[in-house]
Amino acid sequence: MNDCVSYAPVNCGVEPSTPAWMAVFSLAMGVFGLLTAEYLPASLLTPMALDLGVSEALAGQAVTVTAVVALFAGLLVPGLTRGIDRRLVLLGFSTLMIASNLLVAFSSSLVVLLLMRILLGIALGGFWSMAAAVAMRLVPAASLPRALSIIFSGIAVGTVVAVPLGSYLGGLYGWRSAFIAAAAVGVVTLAFQFITLPRLAPNGTARLRTVLEVLLRPGIAIGMFGCVLVHTAHFALFTYIRPFLESTTGVGTQGLALMLLGFGAANFVGTLLAGGLLVRNPRGTLVLMPVLVGVAALALVLLPASLPGQAMLLALWGMAFGGVPVAWSNWVARAVPDQAESAGGMVVASVQSAIAAGAAGGGAMFSVTGIGGVFLGAGILMLLAALLIALRVRVPVHNAQGSVTHPRSLV
Repeated sequence: MNDCVSYAPVNCGVEPSTPAWMAVFSLAMGVFGLLTAEYLPASLLTPMALDLGVSEALAGQAVTVTAVVALFAGLLVPGLTRGIDRRLVLLGFSTLMIASNLLVAFSSSLVVLLLMRILLGIALGGFWSMAAAVAMRLVPAASLPRALSIIFSGIAVGTVVAVPLGSYLGGLYGWRSAFIAAAAVGVVTLAFQFITLPRLAPNGTARLRTVLEVLLRPGIAIGMFGCVLVHTAHFALFTYIRPFLESTTGVGTQGLALMLLGFGAANFVGTLLAGGLLVRNPRGTLVLMPVLVGVAALALVLLPASLPGQAMLLALWGMAFGGVPVAWSNWVARAVPDQAESAGGMVVASVQSAIAAGAAGGGAMFSVTGIGGVFLGAGILMLLAALLIALRVRVPVHNAQGSVTHPRSLV
């Protein structure tokens, strides 16, 4: 039986005639809440470790557990929830986020804390897998790049806010207060989503095997490979940005904080700019962003080191990479419009794998060549990724009526 029978046509894959912008903003709030919760432990490792009686390395596994669970959740959750109204699923993710933060705040041991972080990983991976698919059902096709840029602006805001917020609240009231604050953000998000999200009938087609079927479509595998290369290079760079800046210019803690704040602010601007660029030239945007990041990385290594110069290059890098999540989600929505959730899960798994590969590969290169070798190698990899995307990756285009052409143009 077709699940769409009892729902309005707009929820059954028919493009909406008017955009539901308030619902889009509620998804951006969800992104902000999820990213803030994911990154909080990074700024609270020392007090968490002391309070729980473990090493900082063990406390850091709170981030690792979330990332690993998110990888599998991105692949499995769309299929496991394929018969459920997507509105209810999204509200469920926000509820899991609230529960995770509250239970972490009151955890009595590291084991309990890690178990509670699993809940966040499920919400994180599940949300990312559905973000583009849900956006397609909230706005007309021509407005999709703008909607995605709004949704993913939550990444930049969360990245900028999470670490200083955690440090500030942790210093004043203890590390647990930061997670209580994150839970409060989740409550506001849940209420906003409850009010603004329309009913979104399940399509009932997402299954794990569908991910493989999507990957085998012409042009999809090479596109995902390009996505993995870009994210691997970025996280090889970003993981080791602090030792690089400290070793080249001797910047202090306050100066480093200001430079990273500039990176985050530029990242937010880049996320918003990406929407307009994708409307004009989606394929060109996919190529341009890794080119700019690669050039910035190489310039950081090859040009004479100075604080103003490195701050400007860091801002260029942040702005360019700000549009990467938007661009690849837009590519998925255009390339696989009939299986956007399964393709979204594939992107989640690819990005999470790239995070691990980038950090591990960067660490191996760091030990062999030093920090300069990390930036040189990752910068070259970023430019090679841009070349691959320019030569092999294709993006379907909208026709005059605003609908997407068949993905045959990916070949």
